[in-house]
Amino acid sequence: MNKSITEEAFYISKIPDDIFEKMQGKSYKADCTVPREDLRYLHVLHMGFDGQTKEGELVVNKAIAEDVLAIFRQLYEAEYPIEKVRLVDEYDADDEASMSDNNSSAFNFRFISHTTTISKHGLGMAVDINTLYNPYVKTVNGKLSIEPANAEAYVDRSGDFPHKIDHNDLCYKLFTRYGFTWGGDWTHSKDYQHFEKD
Repeated sequence: MNKSITEEAFYISKIPDDIFEKMQGKSYKADCTVPREDLRYLHVLHMGFDGQTKEGELVVNKAIAEDVLAIFRQLYEAEYPIEKVRLVDEYDADDEASMSDNNSSAFNFRFISHTTTISKHGLGMAVDINTLYNPYVKTVNGKLSIEPANAEAYVDRSGDFPHKIDHNDLCYKLFTRYGFTWGGDWTHSKDYQHFEKD
């Protein structure tokens, strides 16, 4: 794919009406307090696990739209493999379904469990990458909680396996260069797929 076509394939727009309609009652829930005007639609290219160029879609907060577009462009140019980049609405905004399918996504309006605080994904200020291989892990009442549930093989980060995000990974380096923090550095839980910005 030549450079001009590649450049045209990476773009930001206000959320088109047809996309916004698909989001209704899914990622953009009835109680969503984030105005549509604060969100942006991103179209990107990414290298699939099969080595082929794929088209991807993300919705993010306008505050991080340029950064996220630049990161995905650099990941694509480096042929960094990302299996799927689909709107979470294709999974009816079901996080578990999206993560277990190894989908990389961003905006999904929700409150942090048991609080009235909007999550970073709910604000469109977080992006999850290759979610199956980089799970969210937390110990709750002495029991290990893994999301997605089918990611148990990837909880132990000491081993080497494909698509693992760690401090040496290009994805980590790019997101942190643009001022994002990584969930893999959290203390009380680990969210290896997760990059967020304040």
